[in-house]
Amino acid sequence: MAKSWGKRLAKITGYIILVLSVLATLALTFTVGWRPVIGAKKRSLSSRRFEPTPERMQRGKYLVHGVIPCMECHSKYDKKANPPVLLSKEGAGAVLYEEGSFRVVAPNITSDLETGLGRWSDDAIARAIREGIAADGHALLPVMPYELFRHMSDEDLASVVIFIRSLPPVQNELPPTKIPLLFARLIQAVPQPVTQPVREPDVSAPAKHGAYLAKIGTCSHCHTPLNPKFQPIPGMELAGGNQISAVASANLTPDASGIGYYDDALFLQAMRTGSVRARKLNPAMPWWIFRNMTDDDLKAVFAYLRTLKPVHHLVDNTESPTQCKLCGQKHGLGDRN
Repeated sequence: MAKSWGKRLAKITGYIILVLSVLATLALTFTVGWRPVIGAKKRSLSSRRFEPTPERMQRGKYLVHGVIPCMECHSKYDKKANPPVLLSKEGAGAVLYEEGSFRVVAPNITSDLETGLGRWSDDAIARAIREGIAADGHALLPVMPYELFRHMSDEDLASVVIFIRSLPPVQNELPPTKIPLLFARLIQAVPQPVTQPVREPDVSAPAKHGAYLAKIGTCSHCHTPLNPKFQPIPGMELAGGNQISAVASANLTPDASGIGYYDDALFLQAMRTGSVRARKLNPAMPWWIFRNMTDDDLKAVFAYLRTLKPVHHLVDNTESPTQCKLCGQKHGLGDRN
């Protein structure tokens, strides 16, 4: 009798394990997928090289210094100054955040052979920028906005790589990024290979050109609120509320609660001076980089912002943070949304 019951118990246990295994498999498949288990999706490095030309060097310098805020993270700044003052060599890297088990580091991207990218191939740099995979194959934190950079045209990518290669070598040994194991596994689901050509952007209308500049300028990285799964909240594109360096990002939509009262002149003033009339922008907003864009490019970005769906989302950093039901975060005037 005992032996029969033991066999029955073993069979029941086996069924339970089987059911749990199936449920776990389905949960993985339909939520984060299998990438956290098997590793990030990546393509093999190629022998691709970008020919350095004066035109590419000039374009790369413009993009890195004016459109893509590379140096905001990969250089150390005194952000209490107005405008922020460079404290380190350009591109030498910096520790962005460190607390407890978290340490986020923007690496040295100068041409130094030991501590920088001096030994990386052109395609390794290109893959890291647009696909989020380092030269040694590990997945980069999406703090590096490669999900947006994947839209960068092939020609602009070549120009950025060539300019970065021109940065004078700086020997700067930095500690490694340190994140909890679970988080490290979850980010394996983020990188996606770019296997098809990315064409030049459509510049037939200012708003279309501005959409491209805003994309590679990573506007949505800060200004589109995320849900608890770190995914953009539908219907809240560029509506603000994300916590960035202890302040909430602004609503950039043309609603009255956003920048509906802006015109070209006021937008250019904000980007050039870091002030909206008498109100100063927080240096978490890297206006001091975007101010290097041409008037035409800044006007194109503003033309694109005017095409966004107006979202009524009050965000005010001068008020005490309260819970916001729209974006799920705490920020000034959150309880009035």
